[in-house]
Amino acid sequence: MGSEHHHRPGHHEHGREQGRHPDRGRSEVSRRLTWVLGITALFMVAELVGGLLSNSLALLADAGHMFTDVAALGLSVFAIRLARRPPTSRRTYGYARFEILAALVNGATLLVIAGLILVEAWQRLRDPVEIDGGIMLTVAVMGLAVNVVGVLMLHDHAQDNLNVRGAYLHVIGDLLGSVGTIGAGLVVILTGWTPADPIISVVIALLILVGAWNLVREATDVLLESAPPHLDMEKILARLGSIDGLDHVHDVHVWTLTSGFVALSGHGIIDDPSEHMRILGDVRERMAEFGIEHVTFQIELRTLYQLAKEVR
Repeated sequence: MGSEHHHRPGHHEHGREQGRHPDRGRSEVSRRLTWVLGITALFMVAELVGGLLSNSLALLADAGHMFTDVAALGLSVFAIRLARRPPTSRRTYGYARFEILAALVNGATLLVIAGLILVEAWQRLRDPVEIDGGIMLTVAVMGLAVNVVGVLMLHDHAQDNLNVRGAYLHVIGDLLGSVGTIGAGLVVILTGWTPADPIISVVIALLILVGAWNLVREATDVLLESAPPHLDMEKILARLGSIDGLDHVHDVHVWTLTSGFVALSGHGIIDDPSEHMRILGDVRERMAEFGIEHVTFQIELRTLYQLAKEVR
């Protein structure tokens, strides 16, 4: 028997399922990202001016990071809007995976920025410069307020959407930068010890590196069509293998198309063709237990399967 989907009629229903990929509140996410983009862009200019006036590396580093935030948030907004476009005959899944590409770009950018901060911090530690702690502290407090607003607006959507998580990590990095800069500013004002500024920058950069590396790794796994980390393939195979009348389950693949959209394909053998639809229904129900709704499963009669093996 040829390729079958869990619905009738075969491929036509398959196509409609692709087309109705759940929106998952993309309009609301896009609106929030746009707001965060606006306030981040405005404060980036203020932080850059403050960093230049105070000669603070922590502020300049955070301003540089905020510049990448503006680009990252803009890319995230663009990716979400592009992902809402319907599938075409050429792009049968639509543009949903563009969100993953945006997450990968954002993560890679964070890695580069963190590396640049570390290099500059090392140079500042070797050759300290004068810092205006007052300006540094004032701008950092304002930045903290802006970043708290951004974090609160994106927090609810950061766990279920890799693209939003990339933007969220940029904002979290800025929040950490603001907290660190406040600490460094206080040290400079109270003690005059300017190395506190590059030391705080190193801590911020290392925290950014951890989040960025995890984001790049997750986005790469999606692009490589790896099995989602929250799913146990052995359990999935066991559930499929326990279906009465279904034998030799093989060529099973599970992958993530985009955040929240997991797909599965596989093959199995049956002896009784009258059990075909019942077994397909069982496959669908058992995969739904794992949150897998997009399933394509091919069933073959044992006699035809054996004949095909002999011919090969």
